[in-house]
Amino acid sequence: MGTVAAAALMASAQAGFAGSHSEGITVGYFLEWPMPFQYAKQEGMYDEALGMPVNWVSFDTGTAMSAAMASGDVQMSVSQGVPPFVVATSAGQDLQILDVAVSYSENDNCVVREDLEIDKMSAAELEGKKVAVPLGTAAHYGFLKQMSHFGVDVGSLDVVDMAPPDGAAAIAQGSVDMACGWGGSLRRMLEHGNSLLTGAEKEELGILVFDVTSGPASWVAENSDTVAAFLQVTAEANAMWADEANRDKMLPVIAKDAGMDEEATMSTISTFIFPPVDEQLGEKWLGGGAQEFMKGVADVFVEAGSIDSALDSYEDAVNTGPLQSASGM
Repeated sequence: MGTVAAAALMASAQAGFAGSHSEGITVGYFLEWPMPFQYAKQEGMYDEALGMPVNWVSFDTGTAMSAAMASGDVQMSVSQGVPPFVVATSAGQDLQILDVAVSYSENDNCVVREDLEIDKMSAAELEGKKVAVPLGTAAHYGFLKQMSHFGVDVGSLDVVDMAPPDGAAAIAQGSVDMACGWGGSLRRMLEHGNSLLTGAEKEELGILVFDVTSGPASWVAENSDTVAAFLQVTAEANAMWADEANRDKMLPVIAKDAGMDEEATMSTISTFIFPPVDEQLGEKWLGGGAQEFMKGVADVFVEAGSIDSALDSYEDAVNTGPLQSASGM
């Protein structure tokens, strides 16, 4: 996988990324995943704050981001999913979470086919039903936690491993009774059914759905000032977006950078929450909640056979030092 990621990186670099790895730093991100940082990216705010060029490389998955950080081709990744981060750190990769990039519990859920007329009051009726779940993802974790909450034995269900676009097609055709996923796929699923719990209700059960900015621990330790400056720009872009007066100028820039039209960008980004720094440092997130959540994800994945073993604790996988410095900048 590392070779594939490296080859993809070389291809991206040849496709015209500014600068080389020896000048400045290289940061990974996702296309079609619109966030305020992309305004700062396009406007050169990172380069200015860091005093060096920031080279950006897009990835398709969080696992590819891990591989690129392991090889040293990428120094940080913005919006890496927590489950792929947990998979990497559980396998011994020395990565750290540096901030909470985005929370999107409304944009990741399971949907029950509408003609079954099952809601949270009648969830027991799911027993024996066929469910499409993308294994090893946040949606998989959320599905397992929801079934546990409702007292539905997962062993009684016919669980099929399906990527969200396939799950959306399957629920539309009526070939599955429930499907789990996120983003555009989730929106398509909801055209044919209903979710059992809202994002807020899931959060109350400890089902957090969030992405992080991550980086290799050794590199972060040697470059903590650079990391703090980077996180400070991200926080500034998030604060700008939070003020609706800025959205008319920011939206077209973000949409273009995300490779989306403005309408799709707005409908996606409006389901995202970008927690301010003080909130990120609090108990719900990096002050303990994220570490506990990662342990829960890891244990669920071990039980499901997705990974071999979990760490005893994920405390060392979070480094709030640079974010605390950024909050004082």
